[in-house]
Amino acid sequence: MTEPSATPELAAHFAHCIQVLGGVTTAARRLGIDERSIRRFVNGEKPISARLMEDTAKALQRLIADATEAEKQIAKALGTAPDQPPS
Repeated sequence: MTEPSATPELAAHFAHCIQVLGGVTTAARRLGIDERSIRRFVNGEKPISARLMEDTAKALQRLIADATEAEKQIAKALGTAPDQPPS
């Protein structure tokens, strides 16, 4: 697999993903890397590898699954269908 190029766009996208994951501290925990490394990737001090992007995508997928399950539990508690706003 080819390595992603170290572009400002990739760093900006990675930074966005880190925010979606809940910020640097939470993302570091979810990705299993230290916060300082996260910051260095975002700032362009360290290259962002294809493996890091794959791991980030997997962490986002797990977050989606967790959020979907939480939504189902809320809907169940409110007696509504998932994706349906409470009345």
